[in-house]
Amino acid sequence: MLTLAAQPQAREASDPRPHAVVIGSGFGGLAAAVRLGARGYRVTVLERLEQPGGRARVHRRDGFTFDAGPTIVTAPFLFEELWQLAGKQLSDDVTLVPMDPFYRIRFADGSTFDYTGDPERMRAEVARFSPGDVAGYERFMAHARAVCALGFERLGDVPFGSIGAMVKIAPDLLRLSGHRSVHSVVSRFIRDEKLRTVFSFHPLLIGGNPFRASGVYCLIADLERRWGVHFAMGGTGRLVDGLVRLIRGQGGRVRLGAEVARIRVEGGAATGVTLASGETIPADIVVSNADSALTQAQLLPESRRWSPGRLRRARSSMGLFVWYFGTKRRFPDVAHHTILLGPRYRELLADIFDRKVLAEDASLYLHRPTATDDSLAPPGQDCFYVLAPVPNLAGGQDWATLAEPYRLRIQAMLEDSVMPGLGAEIATSFVTTPQDFQDDFLSYRGSGFGLEPILTQSAWFRPHNRSAIANLYLVGAGTHPGAGLPGVLSSAKVLDRVVPDARVTA
Repeated sequence: MLTLAAQPQAREASDPRPHAVVIGSGFGGLAAAVRLGARGYRVTVLERLEQPGGRARVHRRDGFTFDAGPTIVTAPFLFEELWQLAGKQLSDDVTLVPMDPFYRIRFADGSTFDYTGDPERMRAEVARFSPGDVAGYERFMAHARAVCALGFERLGDVPFGSIGAMVKIAPDLLRLSGHRSVHSVVSRFIRDEKLRTVFSFHPLLIGGNPFRASGVYCLIADLERRWGVHFAMGGTGRLVDGLVRLIRGQGGRVRLGAEVARIRVEGGAATGVTLASGETIPADIVVSNADSALTQAQLLPESRRWSPGRLRRARSSMGLFVWYFGTKRRFPDVAHHTILLGPRYRELLADIFDRKVLAEDASLYLHRPTATDDSLAPPGQDCFYVLAPVPNLAGGQDWATLAEPYRLRIQAMLEDSVMPGLGAEIATSFVTTPQDFQDDFLSYRGSGFGLEPILTQSAWFRPHNRSAIANLYLVGAGTHPGAGLPGVLSSAKVLDRVVPDARVTA
């Protein structure tokens, strides 16, 4: 069993609890802090930006409130657990509203598919496109149920600290087509090409290419149907604010504008961190919610870092171009979540993930939170963000030059599809590019989701939650089980299994 390093200097005289330092205040770091606080640690969260949340920070412009990143809340019980650990109720701080439909998917020819959690309505939607695929859809959802039971419910918070753990589940992974791509698995059940797209796009929500992401990620279809897709009233930032209050209520601290330059390692164990300011903060344990590639390649002492070759070989998820805008009037026909598919699917994804070129066409995710919560915009106005998957910075794009022409291209796509006359109605507007992901979040290659979720970068093959360095742990999108809110919250839950309980060992 791992023992706590003796670090009496890390403990304030008024608080004898062992000290845990958490690097980064994304959802993984905040969830880790709450769980550690509940297990007897005095926690300090260090965030280099001037507000908490990481990719889930909030932008406020001209009376509009924009969630910067996550907008889709699934598996809400993972949030409920955190509030319960702190002796609170989630509903006291945050109101989650179920989405119906989950998404409206619009094809390039104008046809639409309303994706919901209602089995009867889903069968009817499938039948509208291809009556012969209804039975195959049912079989696919039964398959997704089995994959979710294994990949999420049974293994989502289980650490893969040894190759033996991976070998043990290999037969189940093969049986459930974990070695195949999501699109390949869907195609075994469904023949219609549009429906294959509908039921295979989910890996894009966590940074994966449906033609390459492990078939394990078919579990998302079942996860959504079982627990729904939700929106946090007031925006996802309300969840961030609530978690910060929980941490402080446990006696922890969240320090903003505190950039970690190094993780201190002595005698093979993490002993604290050094800030960019030169300040040293001792700790009994260190938890990094920073980008895992950054942690491995920059924050550790040189002798313990990933080699340049290993860093180059790592496959990063795609980049994201996000345009945030408010409009002078409402667009009531636009759903809360709309997926606007371009004329190409496989070829566009190859441009993004493999060729790393910025294509002329695009597929878009359009978020209109004021469809559900009109408090996020001035009266009579609407709040939006539209996200386009693009190549990460390995593609060499100069976003300082490309950002505005690309935004105009997206504006034209929206005007030609679901938002005619948009250009004349824009009240406020700004963008985030892969370069901003690198500059603001120190994301390797400016990727939107850390490491790409392929089989050879999953479970044991992903950076481990418990580092080879004693008393150092990783949470967030770049470690097991991966990106997306359920993934990063589950990475923090893994700590319950690998970090000593301070109430026992202190």
